[in-house]
Amino acid sequence: MSPLTNITIAKLSHPLSIISPKPQRQKMIEQEAVAAAVVVGAGPSGLAMSACLKTLSIPHVLLEREDCFASLWKKYAYDRLHLHLRKRFCELPHMHFPPDYPEYVPKAQFLRYLDDYAARFGIEPAYGRSVESAAYDEGDGKWRVNARVADSGEVEEYRCRFLVVATGETSDAFVPEVEGIEGFGGKVIHSTGYKNGKEFENSRVLVVGSGNSGMEIALDLANHGARTSVVVRSPVHVLPKGAANLGLVLLKYLSLPMVDSLLVLLSKLVYGDMSKYGLRRPSEGPFLMKVKYGKYPFIDVGTCQKIKSGEIQLLPALKRVEGNVVEFEGGKSHPFDAVVFCTGFKRSTHKWLKAHDYLLNEDGIPKPSSPNHWKGEKGLYCVGLSRRGFYGAASDAQNVADDIKAQL
Repeated sequence: MSPLTNITIAKLSHPLSIISPKPQRQKMIEQEAVAAAVVVGAGPSGLAMSACLKTLSIPHVLLEREDCFASLWKKYAYDRLHLHLRKRFCELPHMHFPPDYPEYVPKAQFLRYLDDYAARFGIEPAYGRSVESAAYDEGDGKWRVNARVADSGEVEEYRCRFLVVATGETSDAFVPEVEGIEGFGGKVIHSTGYKNGKEFENSRVLVVGSGNSGMEIALDLANHGARTSVVVRSPVHVLPKGAANLGLVLLKYLSLPMVDSLLVLLSKLVYGDMSKYGLRRPSEGPFLMKVKYGKYPFIDVGTCQKIKSGEIQLLPALKRVEGNVVEFEGGKSHPFDAVVFCTGFKRSTHKWLKAHDYLLNEDGIPKPSSPNHWKGEKGLYCVGLSRRGFYGAASDAQNVADDIKAQL
């Protein structure tokens, strides 16, 4: 599902009924008879899940709160975005990328792949459905999923034996509270509102966040002539392009600590000591941090050279904003014309899933450890929440579909 919720949904109709009069209630029961599962979220994870279910001829309903599938990619991704891993690690189940696609697939071609994927498997999400509650009914052994229809404001109820959470790790855009930011005179946006740096030429832009989005947006801004600074609050791993792919391959033969040690050594050889520029290396390894905390290493596509040349400045955590002046930890202050928050996302499953004990923790991450992180109790599953990217989502979707098929 997409990171933002205040989007106008196109008017769409759907055969499932609204709860109220008896005739409509009868339609809802008829739908239950042909749908064994409800999948929540039509991002890449939800598409993968739907394709796997269709391959096994398992009837299901795919709910999406936006007016399109993969809305994070279609509506809220910046222009220069590419997949950070080679395409073979990012394929969805049962369909390869075209052979003429580059190894690192750009946004436009990835969207074309998703369009072709949905068409190939006949995936038709029910759009404009924002799930408000999902609870397991012990009486009839089924899930009751209530979704509000964006167009009408009414609520539909879906009943199913299996419920799959496929809302992804990037569900809702997160912007931290910053003292005085409401009085900032320039432009303030989240990374989901950033497309490219054309409008920021010759502007002083502060990027808050040193993850992959923050560092790549900073590079894009600098390339468009913006005077760019990046807030780096905590230590972060930086890896050269291709190193993460190498790590994934090595994990088949070596332990995680050994792979992490090799990647850190490679980073030191390529970049030297980046701490003198304000980029400190964590004490824990890059893959370990990804598994434990969901913190991905920063894959460098040119930003480090800009940092070394002084075209991009690194700054410590910000404290407060007064007018157009931002004050940072340590007492330094700088004026800016715009602020781009690349501060990531939060998951909102705790707001509507009334059965966290069955599978997910309060942060929306599976409680069971790998390799069974995708399976909960009472027919509850999750796809794409294992912090393993598209590769993990594809594996999760196939595991869930196979498990549902076995029970049917």
